[in-house]
Amino acid sequence: MLKRLRIDPYLILLLLTVVLAAVLPATGEAARIVKIATYAAICLLFFLYGARLAPKAILAGIAHWRLQLLILVTTFLFFPLLGLGLEELLDGHLPAPLLTGMIFLCLLPSTVQSSIAFTSIARGNVPAALCAASVSNLLGVFITPVLVGLLLHAEGGFNLQAFGDIATQLLLPFGLGQLARPLIGKFLERHKKLTSYVDRGSILLVVYSAFSAGVVAGIWSQIDATDLGIVIALNIALLAVVLVATTVVSRLLGFSKEDQIAIIFCGSKKSMASGIPMAGVLFPAATVGLLVLPLMLFHQIQLFACAFLAQRYGARPQEAEAVVVSEPTV
Repeated sequence: MLKRLRIDPYLILLLLTVVLAAVLPATGEAARIVKIATYAAICLLFFLYGARLAPKAILAGIAHWRLQLLILVTTFLFFPLLGLGLEELLDGHLPAPLLTGMIFLCLLPSTVQSSIAFTSIARGNVPAALCAASVSNLLGVFITPVLVGLLLHAEGGFNLQAFGDIATQLLLPFGLGQLARPLIGKFLERHKKLTSYVDRGSILLVVYSAFSAGVVAGIWSQIDATDLGIVIALNIALLAVVLVATTVVSRLLGFSKEDQIAIIFCGSKKSMASGIPMAGVLFPAATVGLLVLPLMLFHQIQLFACAFLAQRYGARPQEAEAVVVSEPTV
């Protein structure tokens, strides 16, 4: 029936995951178990990526400087400019913590796990996405506090722990996967659905964990329905503008379909995993709960929108795929 209605079962699973988190949020020991399971799923995902990706493909992704530069410009220049536009448009029409939260959202680095997972689901350039998302997060540790200090006049600070988090949760499993590639690489090539299941499962765990945290913290009850509706509408509009811009620009610049997919998914994301710890460092504790609400909402919206897009891209005919190259011809 879902096929006849052209409804992707994975989107239904995402909706059910949100409903489950709203009705039965993880608390206490259950929250700890969910956190560990999410961490383990992401580590497994990057181990499998490492085991599947050829070293030549990874080097090609690193060398693909035009793609990497476009993603960084989108993340740390185009998004902040949109944030400044929102500040001019909404000053006095939205509570100050929420407006600050909207601007702060625009200054954050891209996500890592969901950007790469959606690029993989969409059959895009995964090595380039892996490099772009990782570089975005590493640079964001320094760039985001500087932008916050310049645009929001908050206290600067560097979240150096983010380096350790990225290394232990993402880069270390990926490196171990590369070492294990001679042993299990061919097996994974024959069983590609295994990585696909881990892709989708990790996203579902991230959604449940994030939404549960919001429910337990009572974030959703701290503002009235009107302000909540405005923030949701702004987040949808913000994401739509960036998705359209990255799609149009990547096509105009002559990138392959696989490269376009990596640019769209890496360039349109904002990291809640990096954003919430940074907010705790850069802003007064009393304001952080409300200030990160736009980020939490954007996180959910980007997952739903990109899950839909990834499924659409992934459903394109195999014949339409081009071979991923290290650099498009200028």
